[in-house]
Amino acid sequence: MTMPLRIAVLAKQIPRIEDMRLGAGGRLARDAAEAETNPYCRRAIAKGVELARATAGRCTVFTLGPPQAADVLAEAIAWGADEGVLISDPAFAGSDTQATARALAAAIARVGRFDLVLTGLNSVDGDTGQVGPQLAELLDLPLLSGVRELSLDGDRVTATCERDNGFVTAALRLPALLTSAERLCQPCKVAPADRGDAAGRIRVLSAADVGGGPWGQQGSPTEVGRVRVLAQDRRRMVLAGPLTEQARHAAELIKKSAQGLPHAAPNTQVPLAGGDGPVVAVIGEPGRPRLTAELLGAAAELAAELGGSVTLCTGTGNVDGVDGAVAWAQGADTVIALRAEPRGDIVAEDVAVAVAVWARPPPGSGGERPGAPWAILAPSSSWGREVAGRLSVLLDAGLTGDAVGLEIQGGRLVSWKPAFGGQLVAAITTRSEVQLATVRAGVLPLLLPRDDGSAAGRAAAVEDFPVTPRGRVTVSDHTTNDEPERLALATSLVCVGQGVDPSRYHELRPLLDALGAELAGTRKVTDAGRLPRSRQVGITGRVVAPAVYLLLGASGKFNHMVGTRSAGLVVAVNSDADAPVFDAADIGIIGDWAEVAALLTSELADAPLDVLA
Repeated sequence: MTMPLRIAVLAKQIPRIEDMRLGAGGRLARDAAEAETNPYCRRAIAKGVELARATAGRCTVFTLGPPQAADVLAEAIAWGADEGVLISDPAFAGSDTQATARALAAAIARVGRFDLVLTGLNSVDGDTGQVGPQLAELLDLPLLSGVRELSLDGDRVTATCERDNGFVTAALRLPALLTSAERLCQPCKVAPADRGDAAGRIRVLSAADVGGGPWGQQGSPTEVGRVRVLAQDRRRMVLAGPLTEQARHAAELIKKSAQGLPHAAPNTQVPLAGGDGPVVAVIGEPGRPRLTAELLGAAAELAAELGGSVTLCTGTGNVDGVDGAVAWAQGADTVIALRAEPRGDIVAEDVAVAVAVWARPPPGSGGERPGAPWAILAPSSSWGREVAGRLSVLLDAGLTGDAVGLEIQGGRLVSWKPAFGGQLVAAITTRSEVQLATVRAGVLPLLLPRDDGSAAGRAAAVEDFPVTPRGRVTVSDHTTNDEPERLALATSLVCVGQGVDPSRYHELRPLLDALGAELAGTRKVTDAGRLPRSRQVGITGRVVAPAVYLLLGASGKFNHMVGTRSAGLVVAVNSDADAPVFDAADIGIIGDWAEVAALLTSELADAPLDVLA
């Protein structure tokens, strides 16, 4: 029997992606865009209302924003929420994710005790996924992220959670914080005309109501610098004539596009570091060796520029299970091997606490440890976001999420972060002593192993670091159904929409081989289980940057095409001449997908695309 639950739901108002424009200074012109509730938050609201009703409990929805953000609360109340709390004050302007999380945590504490806190997995304008983990750390709550299915038995929650490469089944006890996946439930959606008057059920909290701060930009450890707009003007050229001629023309353009794009130099080697300067640390995710190697290579390049060294913190194993020679070849000079004591599983929150202790011992432990890290890099994965989000709170450090590029300016780390559906990238720096960043998989080159020229080779020094697991989250199963880096690393992609019968996917194999391509899908394809979610391209899926993107049998809705902004050449095939996809593609072919795929295969197979394979 489940007790009546008091549930807090956190929702964010965002500009409609389609309406977003940049204003003066490269900042988002929010006044020019129609506002709506973040898609992931709509699921959190709906689930919060459902659970409150099922347990005879109460659901309170919080939002942080200007006065017009009350629309989010009015919609939630019309959906069935009991009350809304608007946290609004000019003092909150310019809040980064940590300042936002601190304001939300203070508001929740002001309103009262909650058994369950629900929020969206991330917001689609910033796509950091940091507020949930940061809030969990501030409230000292266990966290399950990307919840797709959940069940309650008393105070025990069991959930199936989406991960980059599959699913995990995990359990915890209330109180807890959960972030909702897109497929958790049907979203909360109520038309403005049907929302009624909710003013009497919305309370407003000012900055003074929730504490002394600092709030907003003053309380944000990160700063936004230069902005690069990545707007991609497509050719919108729909071919005409016999289908064979159209396929030949498209194949020629595909070859030219591939040959004209730069490719990563294959002979770049991990530089020698190991100096006495600043330490660049990498947090390695269990089971993701390639991603760890990418991060170590990037860390070694930063350390070499700084005259410093690289430390790898691993979340599993022990001193005997770490290959110091491999770690050194990939860029690590020292390895911190996190070992559970007593024996048990080390989950993300345990790793965050351990790294925080390593990076900056608590007061009374003898002061700062010599060689404390200048920066810490973590993977921009479900696991890495929780580790880094919690760690940013523990260290009171600025965190840049989902970076696609790293550089040094004035002795500080600059992380280039995409935002607003990939329409731009912004240079983010931090004011904190330790600088944190999560890095997107596949965007950094995998460097060749380093070699000091000695016959014997070298090995990283491995230090044993005992960790006491808190045991608040128990993982019972981990199902892997894909390798998430495959889309990021692909130089060409073939994406299928609803118009392609899944029983005929095998017919695409020759085309995939001719292009050296990976297979991707639209949201409706992954919703139907035809492809893993890790293969979904779009605003709630993956943003991709292949040389060639071939889209078959898809209408080309904005939420999908925004994920292709960084692609080189976009070719669309659809039998409907009025499909919107042709306005978002470079080349359009009106015809049956199977016939066009066969013709393209023939044209491309006659002249193998070595540059793509």
